[in-house]
Amino acid sequence: MFWLLVLLAYLLGSLSFAILLSHLFATADPRAQGSGNPGATNMLRVAGKKLGFLTLLGDLLKGLLPVFFASIMGLDTQEQAWIGLAAVCGHLYPLYFNFRGGKGVATAAGMLLGLYPPAALLAIASWALTFILTRTSSLASLISTPLTLPLLAWQQPEALLPMSALTALIVWRHRRNLRDLLDGRERHF
Repeated sequence: MFWLLVLLAYLLGSLSFAILLSHLFATADPRAQGSGNPGATNMLRVAGKKLGFLTLLGDLLKGLLPVFFASIMGLDTQEQAWIGLAAVCGHLYPLYFNFRGGKGVATAAGMLLGLYPPAALLAIASWALTFILTRTSSLASLISTPLTLPLLAWQQPEALLPMSALTALIVWRHRRNLRDLLDGRERHF
């Protein structure tokens, strides 16, 4: 059951709501506009609040649902975390879109929401505070994701290894943003 759920989570994660919504609403493909990233932040930039919010919601749900179903099926916390990570990997490297995906932050937030809600609330609160202070989504993501690790180590240690892998993947996907932040060239809202 575990491996089947890992596969299904990856396939669900591979659905790019930014791309699907841009086709459905006949707007510009987010991969060809703004930052070129098919995620909620770029959809907000290139297609407006409505499609940005719908992308955020879709990406959040594709991280939450696999963890929720794994929980219902009686899988332990570590297995749930690996299944959630598979959904995030689908978002990062989607099978349906030539493995060119988003940065995984909203899908990771959904995963955390299903896995351990206090860690999700910490991530969301720290993301929001950083964004309000800096108006920089990438910096907010780079700060909020690693902040969950000490809380998980304390409260959900069995989820620490998959969440550490997830954090490393999100930092890796933001490596260009990190360079731009250090050079003072990162985009702000």
